[in-house]
Amino acid sequence: MLKFLLWCLLLFFCWPLALLALIAYPIVWVILIPFRVVGIAVSGVLELVSAIITLPVRLMRRAA
Repeated sequence: MLKFLLWCLLLFFCWPLALLALIAYPIVWVILIPFRVVGIAVSGVLELVSAIITLPVRLMRRAA
């Protein structure tokens, strides 16, 4: 709701900038999708490496 009110204020005071923001937002969102996918993949790989590194410690705790 706050974002909508801020956009309405922007539309009232500077309508060309508000319309540009309205048009540019979906384009920027689509351009950023590959970076989000890479971030998810890197996060998964780092968690996998962490699990592999800490596996011996977890196995020793379970055995004791």
